[in-house]
Amino acid sequence: MKNTTKDTKQNIALCVFATNTKLPTMTKLLPLLALLFSFNAIADLRATGDLGIVIEREDGNALIINTTEHKRLAKIEKLGDLSHASVVFSRDQRYAYVFGRDGGLTKIDMLKDAIDKRIIQAGNSIGGAISQDGKLIAVSNYTPGGVKVFSSDTLELVADIPSDYGEGLRSKVVGLVDAPGQRFVFSLFDAGEIWMADFKNPKAPVIKKFPNIGKQPYDALMSPDGHYYIAGLFGEPGLALLDLWNPDAGVKHILSNYGKDDEKLPVYKMPHLEGWAVAGDYVFAPAIGQHKVLVIDKNTWELHDTIAVAGQPVFVMARPDARHVWVNFAFPDNNQVQIIDVKDLSLHKTLSPGKGVLHMEFTPRGEQVWVALRDDNQLVVYDTGTLQEITRLPANKPNGIFFSSRAHKIGL
Repeated sequence: MKNTTKDTKQNIALCVFATNTKLPTMTKLLPLLALLFSFNAIADLRATGDLGIVIEREDGNALIINTTEHKRLAKIEKLGDLSHASVVFSRDQRYAYVFGRDGGLTKIDMLKDAIDKRIIQAGNSIGGAISQDGKLIAVSNYTPGGVKVFSSDTLELVADIPSDYGEGLRSKVVGLVDAPGQRFVFSLFDAGEIWMADFKNPKAPVIKKFPNIGKQPYDALMSPDGHYYIAGLFGEPGLALLDLWNPDAGVKHILSNYGKDDEKLPVYKMPHLEGWAVAGDYVFAPAIGQHKVLVIDKNTWELHDTIAVAGQPVFVMARPDARHVWVNFAFPDNNQVQIIDVKDLSLHKTLSPGKGVLHMEFTPRGEQVWVALRDDNQLVVYDTGTLQEITRLPANKPNGIFFSSRAHKIGL
């Protein structure tokens, strides 16, 4: 997109000159100057609904992209350690909030292609969420452990929730998501707990704790309707399920027997549960360390089926219409993507887009999908109907793609 900042400055200077000049012709020039300002304003206009952020992992940069025109619009530099970065968006889709592994929280103005504000809020953070009303940004921290909540406008601290447990211990926090009712829900990896924080009154949040949910919850997902929070367990078989419509019933342990007797394989990359797929009556989830996708009946929360896939799944993501589920894999099978047909729970297609497939993101209505190829330094865009490649864009070690349409989704 054309940058008119220099032209605008020149026009401002011209206007100042005109204002301080006592020539009769200046009155004739003023309408022309007004028109010139109007032209520059129009040239700078940019819609936010088709924008996105791509993380360049090793350089610590973020690319602003246009998903409709398949263009890179700007590069935002010096965002710190983005080796495990995630992004949420303001409800007007103008601002992107980037959570860095080094504890950095950066607010990017996607209309000005600039950093609006940046703070270092902790020593090691693992992600974040934006509240239902868009006024609060919550960050989950490994070091020192806990959740910090900030004003989305100013990034001023609103609340500090230390993840204390036991005798003087503090847990790493994972799986932080927003929930209906102005709540945040998150898991404590070391403590084996789920906490729910009600922020209807930001100055006095109400914390409800669910202990003994299982060993080492490592990540979690929120169902798209905000009904269920599900934490994956690394230290034991099974999952921890919290019904947010009935939290007083406590946490239910599901799929406890799955994988108990299976051979324990090395885990090359932990699955990302926010990429789980909920499609129709089923939940599609990656099996830890196995070359399988689990198909869970959403009505009974029992295992319905398993689907053999090419490698250890990392992201298992449903196309917005839930017709197909796309799966990528950990090393050494991370050069391919497989597509599951939800209708008959079978493998529909295998694609080989390139080296180091790390992340996928669907356009809002699902007609296209963008795929990050870390080791090929590229982004590739596919037509999800024909499965034909549309285009490729350069990006240096891309590891995360986040579209502004996430602003209007629960749990992302």
